[in-house]
Amino acid sequence: MPIPPLVTGPQRSNVSQMSSPSPESRPAILLDAVEKRFGDHTVLDNVSLTVGGGQVVALIGPSGAGKSTLLRCINLLERPSAGTIMVDGVTIHVEHVIKAKELAALRSRVGMVFQSFNLFPHMTVLRNVALPQQRVLGRSRAEAEERANVLLKRVGLGDKARQYPGRCSGGQQQRIAIARALALDPKVMLFDEPTSALDPEVGLEVLCVMRELADDGMTMVVVTHEMQFARDVSDHLVVMAEGAVLEEGDPHEIFAAPTRPRTREFLRAVLDRR
Repeated sequence: MPIPPLVTGPQRSNVSQMSSPSPESRPAILLDAVEKRFGDHTVLDNVSLTVGGGQVVALIGPSGAGKSTLLRCINLLERPSAGTIMVDGVTIHVEHVIKAKELAALRSRVGMVFQSFNLFPHMTVLRNVALPQQRVLGRSRAEAEERANVLLKRVGLGDKARQYPGRCSGGQQQRIAIARALALDPKVMLFDEPTSALDPEVGLEVLCVMRELADDGMTMVVVTHEMQFARDVSDHLVVMAEGAVLEEGDPHEIFAAPTRPRTREFLRAVLDRR
């Protein structure tokens, strides 16, 4: 079953630079032979991935494929069992001892938005976005709040700065979480199913903000079940199952003619359910 466009207007280019980035344009993210095991259970099996600067990569696949674990390995919220991770020039060989300054350097380059919003309910929206800047970046309160106001306006919530998260809708709270992540000036943004806990209409607000970030050139890796977003907004599509990459490439080509039977099975299931 074909899927309609996510939004109207010009489509992002789906020309991929993943396979052979030029020497001048160092990859924003490089994963080499990443593995993750929990005891005898292999969650990620020899996963390699290259993300060029300014690209949007969508990770799709059945539940339990390892997509969220892969995302958490990029900023070492989960430490891989093997492999190498590079983010914006910071390289981590996970078999070696990881120094605190190396971990801090890598995480300073990565912003992450989860399924849950993780906002402080006792703080205003403004303070939720400003406080991390003061704690992590050492900005003054005035500077942090100025930056927070700019970002809240960017995600369409400039009028919510003085409210508390509990007075905001789920979609608004997720947009606050995006503003909070952006406030730390990351080089790349990771999104772990950011609309899965939202009603479809509310989730569209979040997807529109993400599309604007993509159009502005933010490097993004997005775990998503939103097939329209994966097809129409991402530059590169990665299909995972059972901890491994099944296939990857141009999103429109994969949606139109997947090469692997498991990919065809997955896409048929999610598209026929619509």
